[in-house]
Amino acid sequence: MQKRKHSWAAFVGGGNKKGEKMAGEYSRILPKATHEERKKQEAKRKGKLKTLAGKLLKTVVGGKEMVQKAGAEDVAGNLLKRPSSRKGEERGTPAEETICRFIEQGKFLEACDKIYNLEHSGNDGMGKSESLYALLAERMWTVVGEALSGSDRMLLEPLQSVGESLKWEKQKEAERLGNGLETDSVSTWSPNFWRKDLEEKLMQYMTAQIPPFASSTNTDETALKQHLSHLEGRFLPSLEHRSDVFKEAGLLVTYARCCHASLCSHLAMLTDSNCFSFSQSLLIYEWIIKMYKRGSQACERPGHSLSLGAQCLVWILLKTEEKLLATARTEVGKALKEAFDTGKPPWADAAVIEIITEKTEAARRVSESLGEKVEAECLQECLRFLESYEDEVRSFIQLDGCPQIYSSLQILESCCLLRTVWYKLTYICSVSSEQNVKVNGFLHRMEDDIMEHFLQTITTKVRGTLKDHFKKYDSGFDHVLESLKQNFLTFGKKKTDIYEALVKAVNAIIITEYMQALLTTPRKASAMQRRRIVNKIEEDHRMMQTIFKECLGPAAGSLKDPIKAILELVQTSDPEGMKIALLPILKEFPDLRKEHLSAVLDIKDSLSREDRAALLKTFHDNCRELETEANLLFADIEVKPRKCGLCGCLCC
Repeated sequence: MQKRKHSWAAFVGGGNKKGEKMAGEYSRILPKATHEERKKQEAKRKGKLKTLAGKLLKTVVGGKEMVQKAGAEDVAGNLLKRPSSRKGEERGTPAEETICRFIEQGKFLEACDKIYNLEHSGNDGMGKSESLYALLAERMWTVVGEALSGSDRMLLEPLQSVGESLKWEKQKEAERLGNGLETDSVSTWSPNFWRKDLEEKLMQYMTAQIPPFASSTNTDETALKQHLSHLEGRFLPSLEHRSDVFKEAGLLVTYARCCHASLCSHLAMLTDSNCFSFSQSLLIYEWIIKMYKRGSQACERPGHSLSLGAQCLVWILLKTEEKLLATARTEVGKALKEAFDTGKPPWADAAVIEIITEKTEAARRVSESLGEKVEAECLQECLRFLESYEDEVRSFIQLDGCPQIYSSLQILESCCLLRTVWYKLTYICSVSSEQNVKVNGFLHRMEDDIMEHFLQTITTKVRGTLKDHFKKYDSGFDHVLESLKQNFLTFGKKKTDIYEALVKAVNAIIITEYMQALLTTPRKASAMQRRRIVNKIEEDHRMMQTIFKECLGPAAGSLKDPIKAILELVQTSDPEGMKIALLPILKEFPDLRKEHLSAVLDIKDSLSREDRAALLKTFHDNCRELETEANLLFADIEVKPRKCGLCGCLCC
């Protein structure tokens, strides 16, 4: 037989650092304790190999000078190259030379038996057997490497002998355990590591055949499709082509296990990449299902055993599914965060709906069950987001100072859009009643909290502006109204359900605060000051009417307007006309009290004491007990009673 001197290092790329790195990466498939123990024993065997191979050579060839000049690797090679003859054997050639000849000829099983006999001969057998086992293993892995590198049928018999040697090792291990040998002795026996060594060599070769893919920098779906296509069209067929010779050698199970382990390890590396998007993870998931189905069909063929590969694929499939669902959660959560940030204007609700439906439908095209899982994860992410968003709203409300009115309106708008999103999702997805109750609870609480906060902010701002409104030429009240109008018009474009109620509530606050400021204006004012106050009321009323009509449209007609009624009262010139103007005020605002009317009459220019008394008497005669507390305006406005006039009566 032609002598082959290819080494495994040359076959997989020698001392290439990349190969060493990948070998270490995939060594994790071995049991950790056994792997570490094997490394220690391997180092120990290499040390013995230097010394004992030299001694063995002295025994075989009797050449002292050769031992002094040759290194450990040359010694091993010379042992295999040493010529022998039957004549020498008949004269009592040592057993070591016969073992070396069996190793060279690829008769590994025969060599195993001879070494085992030598090991138990008692004539320095243990020392020599360690070196011979190392030589035998090195030659076996060389044969395996040559079988992987080509399709030379001449390697079949040596490869079959490798398989038989592994069976022999398993049998001997069982015998040694059955004979009650110590566990440490059995676990450190060199042949015990052969099967793991073979798996490591196969993994090194198969890993080297996988084309590299920079998943950390490559986010192109086309590149990933090409990579998976290469695995399917070249890598797997190449391994399958070489599997025939390993099958005939009785090593198919080990070969198949390593094939699938290397593939699954590579797919796990791809799946673990944090740079992959949902669609890229879905490509890998779909490809694994395809390979799993192909492997299941292959298992049904007689003589084909890939059950271990199927188990590996199921494991990586579950791992990929877990990654896929996590990516879906991340991307949906990111979309919701960007769409409904408390510090930014919200997106249209269609953007979030589109993201969720795209992911669900894409997953459902691959697998109905996967689509259901993705849908469930998206819905759960919506719940998680609402919970965190509620916390953000509470933090916003608790901020020191007076936050901008616009920010509060943005949050209210976001709540309305979130309600719309969820409403649409109930038709698109399978929303449970429990989820629906939770979401509505979140939204109701947030709307109530932010509405209360917003109205309180408006109250504080308007009250502060109106404090000296009737004393100053420009208090800034018109700027507040204009700002509110712009914010309301922007908010109103979204056509939210709470818009009209919100504007009406703000109108009620402004009217109440305005009347409070008007009725608490100092009474001792000159005629010119009173005329200026009336003109200011008229101007403010015109501006408020314009703004709220623009914001509410026809709905503004239903707003209460006490300012208009007061203007009509104070601008009426004759006393009888004032009495007539007073009656509808008492009817529309039954909570108007005597001190309120007295304060209003103080604004009236040139009103005699007799006319004031007559109006107050009309009030007294027509005021009535309140039947309900609804639509009260003057009830909370506190006005100090006017001091008695010079006449000493109590009616003024």
